[in-house]
Amino acid sequence: MAARKSSGKRKYGKAASKRVESAMRRRKKGTLKSGRSGKTVKSRKQAIAIGLSEARKKGAKVPRKRAGRKRSSR
Repeated sequence: MAARKSSGKRKYGKAASKRVESAMRRRKKGTLKSGRSGKTVKSRKQAIAIGLSEARKKGAKVPRKRAGRKRSSR
């Protein structure tokens, strides 16, 4: 029986992971700042988001942002 390969293309490129890694290091060091406000980022999730955003701007392979969910108005 032949071994099956995962059907997946990589969702994120290597350049994207490098950017996220860099953002995480800067967060740990305390030098990662958020957008306009320039506040120091403490959240891990926010650091990842910033890293992916930077990667997107540099043209790395990163999937599109998910569209926000619509709320039902009642």
